[in-house]
Amino acid sequence: MRPTDSTPAPRSADDSGPGSGPVLGAGPGPGAGAGPGSDGPAPAPTPTPTSTPTPRVGGPEARGIDLVPDEERGGRPRDLFAVWAAPNVSYLSFVVGAALVLMGLTLPQALGVVLAGNLVWICTGVVAAAGPAAGTSGSVVSRAVYGVRGNRAVVVVTGWLIAAAYLALNWSAASVAGIGLAARLGLPASPAVDAAVICVIAAGTLLIAIFGYGLIVRLYAGLSVALTVVFAVVTGYVLAAADLSYAPAEPLRGAALVAALGAGFTLVASAPLSYTNSPDLARYLPRDSSPVAVAGWTALGAYLPSVVFTAVGALAATGLDMTDPEAALEGVLPGWFVPVFVVAVVVNTMTNNGMTAYSAGLSVQSVGVRIARIPAVLVIGVLGTAMTLYAILVFDFLTSVSTVLQLVVVVTGPVTAVAMTDLVLRRNRYSGPELLAQRRGGPFWYHGGVHWAGVLALATGGLTAALWVRTTFWTGPIAAATGGVDLSVPAGMSVAAAVYWAATRALGTIPRP
Repeated sequence: MRPTDSTPAPRSADDSGPGSGPVLGAGPGPGAGAGPGSDGPAPAPTPTPTSTPTPRVGGPEARGIDLVPDEERGGRPRDLFAVWAAPNVSYLSFVVGAALVLMGLTLPQALGVVLAGNLVWICTGVVAAAGPAAGTSGSVVSRAVYGVRGNRAVVVVTGWLIAAAYLALNWSAASVAGIGLAARLGLPASPAVDAAVICVIAAGTLLIAIFGYGLIVRLYAGLSVALTVVFAVVTGYVLAAADLSYAPAEPLRGAALVAALGAGFTLVASAPLSYTNSPDLARYLPRDSSPVAVAGWTALGAYLPSVVFTAVGALAATGLDMTDPEAALEGVLPGWFVPVFVVAVVVNTMTNNGMTAYSAGLSVQSVGVRIARIPAVLVIGVLGTAMTLYAILVFDFLTSVSTVLQLVVVVTGPVTAVAMTDLVLRRNRYSGPELLAQRRGGPFWYHGGVHWAGVLALATGGLTAALWVRTTFWTGPIAAATGGVDLSVPAGMSVAAAVYWAATRALGTIPRP
């Protein structure tokens, strides 16, 4: 049985499959000279065998984090448009857009924040360009940034904890709607019914992640169209109820306005910054795919629906009580259409979280856990489901949304900035076999398996972002001193990028072209 099917296979010195944990950091194993714990250099890595079938809809994807050979690649960069559009035709966008108006912004101010914050999708697109070049997942590519060993700590946070938090956040959004539909169908209101709805939604999502890349690419093209049609109908009813002359009872001015604009920008930008996994969806494209095309189609596919439906959420808040988004939107829809809308919300959540769980499963393999991709998906799914149950049954949904989205940028902003800087410095010249190799003396072993330039850049960028962030339970000292102005995204990203550039130049760890 292949190691990427259901059980790990024994590792050899050159093993770059799931058993060797190559995505973000590799774990030591019994291989002779292949892992961090070996006594000496291992032989030069050899390409991964090409016996794994090309991803298809008919069965679960067999390939894990191993190298995608050229003969198994195909498609065009423009295929990425639908892949990124489907998860971003989103109910959560309505919620985020409404939150901007609820913060006290006027409609023009909120729309300006929507347009500006979503430009960060360009960063997601740039990072995705590494996928075809390396032929492996983004968490493997980041070994170039943090080193074979240093990468493990990063993936535990970005690939596990934050991924599980986003799974819970999106499942919470869908579950609120699903629980409401269950009540309409006559099911009793009880924690047991709520838990059952959450588990059904989670199970459907994990099926997408298990079937993997082939299903995502083919299914999402149709779903992006279907979801757009449903959400366009919702938009029509929202526009009919919107008050285009809306003005806050007490308009924000001065420092208060700047603080609200900063917090709103962080809230909107947090979505694109969460997709540090974007190379995972591009790694099956031909090696010679245009990096500009990969970046452009990825960014455009996510940007357009995000802008449209976040703006609709802001419009909704001018005429509806969006403190309860589900009740507000269902209140303006005809009764027969409400179940259609709820199903669309659930399907959208599955498309969004399907991508997240798919990449998170790859990340589990990356830290040296001897587990195949599908069981890894189930592990991260269980963690996300548990967090969702807590968020719905114990915590307040809107508070969960605001807190999580604003706080995670402390990590995801610097991670994205460093990844982009590394890609530019290397001119996107990544060698998949070298990235997957786990050997002392390799190009990504650096000093003791750690690339201190990357670690320093991430730490300083994260610290800077934490000093500037403002959430409901934590306000950084600089943000507090400036009247609550949240500049965590630009501050954290710019410092991380600058430190990484300077440190790699000083240490000479990235050869000049």
